[in-house]
Amino acid sequence: MTKELDSPIALMSAAPERQERFDGVTVFLEVVRLGGFTSAAEHLGLTRSAVGKAMARLEARLATRLFHRTTRVQSLTDDGQIYYEHCARAQAELQAAEAQMASGRHEMTGRLRVSMPVLFGRHCIAPILLNLAQQHPSLDLHLSFSDRTVDVLAEGFDLAIRSGLLGTESEGLRARKLGVQRKRVCGSPAYLAAHGRPLSTTELAAHSILLYRRADRVNVWQLPDVTGRIVNTPLNSRLQLDDLEAIADAATAGLGLAWLPEWLVRERLRTGQLVSVLDDQPGGTVDCYALWPSVAHMPLRLRLAVDALVEQLPKSMDPIAD
Repeated sequence: MTKELDSPIALMSAAPERQERFDGVTVFLEVVRLGGFTSAAEHLGLTRSAVGKAMARLEARLATRLFHRTTRVQSLTDDGQIYYEHCARAQAELQAAEAQMASGRHEMTGRLRVSMPVLFGRHCIAPILLNLAQQHPSLDLHLSFSDRTVDVLAEGFDLAIRSGLLGTESEGLRARKLGVQRKRVCGSPAYLAAHGRPLSTTELAAHSILLYRRADRVNVWQLPDVTGRIVNTPLNSRLQLDDLEAIADAATAGLGLAWLPEWLVRERLRTGQLVSVLDDQPGGTVDCYALWPSVAHMPLRLRLAVDALVEQLPKSMDPIAD
């Protein structure tokens, strides 16, 4: 069944004022490729009259003749040949773009930009994503390590890893919980021998405390009070650092007690360089999340990356066996 032509390139969704410049292009390409108006009409499901009118409108808009017309065949003029070559290249580019978008929904391909905290990213996140990249050679992985809170949308990140409570900076983003970072209060054997081992959170006030401070904000220790309720613990500190590994080094050197993630101090605890204290009380936890721009269709590379983190990240943050 044939039909008259309203918009020969209905597949294009440009605004009406822009779509006029594309009217007839698809029909024009089919006429050239199939060698005539009749063959193009049959292929497109149009009447021959509709094809002829579409070509007449196109020639009028371009102010040039595209075809030498005879009763049996239509051949391109010089201008028609030039126009055809440009249109064919443009169509090929569009088809390649659509194919790449489609493959991105079925294959692990394309670029994935990920922002993550420096140490947490290096120790826990990057190994999982690098393993994913090794499994999928067509994945272009760009990893950014920074302890600042990046603007995911403004800075063009596909995925960001955050620890702690999500604030207003997560607006316009989707979030998925990846796991829980367990934390321990710990100190060196030498420090504990010299200053004693605290038996409750209230005794921490009498100790030298190593605090994490970044961007003029101190990371408050959230530990249980005498009732078991998690509260901000009052502490005194003369040493404040903005790098967790430096805090672990300072604690190992006997400069005070530190409250650090298990994934960071696991080896030091295993070898006895640090000793965990207050083990009979909850040590506090920090949730970690994956954040990404809210989109109607989540690219496969992003979905698989988030799935891999959900599955594997908790294993890299397992509590240390006592």
